[in-house]
Parts: sequence; structure tokens; C-alpha cells
Amino acid sequence: MYILYFILIALIPIWAQFRVKRTYDKFSDVPYSTGMTGAEVARRILDENGLYHVKVLETEGFLSDHYNPITKTVHLSPNNYWGNSIAGASVAAHEVGHAIQDKVGYSFLRFRHALVPIANFSSSLSWIFIFIGMLTTMTKLFLLGIILMSAGVLFQVITLPVEFNASSRALKQLVSIGIIRNDEKREARKVLGAAAMTYVAAAAVAILELIRLILVFVGMQNNEDN
Repeated sequence: MYILYFILIALIPIWAQFRVKRTYDKFSDVPYSTGMTGAEVARRILDENGLYHVKVLETEGFLSDHYNPITKTVHLSPNNYWGNSIAGASVAAHEVGHAIQDKVGYSFLRFRHALVPIANFSSSLSWIFIFIGMLTTMTKLFLLGIILMSAGVLFQVITLPVEFNASSRALKQLVSIGIIRNDEKREARKVLGAAAMTYVAAAAVAILELIRLILVFVGMQNNEDN
């Protein structure tokens, strides 16, 4: 069972990454009606929403696109920054979706930002307590490690509505502003949906690992009682 479990948690993120890359590669060669570059798409949507102060910058790496809420900047990977494909437009719009969330004070985004330092701190310590607790069979230390890990799992779960909402905003903006036509909406939705699967996979793996550790903890307690 443990072998099957580890195979499962290894395959889930691999499958998600494969789906993202396959979908992105497919639609990165598909042009669309307005032919705007990703940088132009991001700038257009930002301006339409009064976010003139948010800059659009090129960043290195493959699909390294992100929005930085601290510096108020949208970062697009080279292919998306300069390219004029339906994939590039969708990714650019998604990152601007986060900027719009930031502007309107989207609750889940605020909650996720507040969790960042807590999740980073707890995740770095959780395995130390779990490892020591397992070696020494001290259930209290093991439980403390689980509690610390829960903050990281919560962060992964909270990320899901943030990402899905950003994609929903992106699709709406792309169509309402006239960047893509209604008949191109399906392709954009496929790109955004595939990208969201990476976050679903990360959350699923985190939840499965937490459940496994809880079951181990229950087993340790049963051994103490016997």
C-alpha cells in the first residue's frame, strides 16, 4: 500500500505538468484575431481596470509568469511577453487577474498573502519535529510536526480559489475588452484550465501526505496505549 501511495503522489504532479506543457505547446502556435503580444494584452487589461501603475516586465524561464503584489508588477516569461498566441494571451490575462484581485481586495488573495510567512516558517520546521517524533516515538513532537505542516497544506488549499478566480477574471476580460472573439474563448479556457491543474495537483499531494501522517500518528498512539 505504501508503494502504491508513493507512486500516486509522484504521478499526480507529473501528470499535471505534462498536461500543462502539452496544452501550452499546442496553443502557443495558435494565433488569434487581434494578434496582440502577451505584454500588450497585459497592459491593455491593466489600463482598462485603472491599474496604470502596475508594470509589465519580462522575466526569465519557461512559464515563470507571475504577479508580484509587493512591487505591483506583472512578470511574463519571454514566450508569453513577446508571443502573440492564444496561450500567451491567456497566461498574461491570468496574471493580470491577480492584479485585479489585489486591487479589489479579493478575500482569498489577502488570506493567502497573510499565510505566506506562516506557511514558510511552519513548513521548514514541520519535518524536523515529525522526523524526531518518529525516531523517538514521542507522539507529542510528531503531532506538533503535523500541526505545523497543516499551515502549508492550508496555503495550498487557499491557493485554489485564488487561481480559479484569476482565470475566470482573465477569460471575462479577454472577451469583454475584445482581445479575443467568442469563438476563441474555448481555446483560452483550455489553456487556463490546464494551468490550474498544477495547483490542484499540489493541493492533492499535500492533503494526501497530511492524511498519511495523521494515520501514522493514530497508529503511534494505539501502540502507546497497548
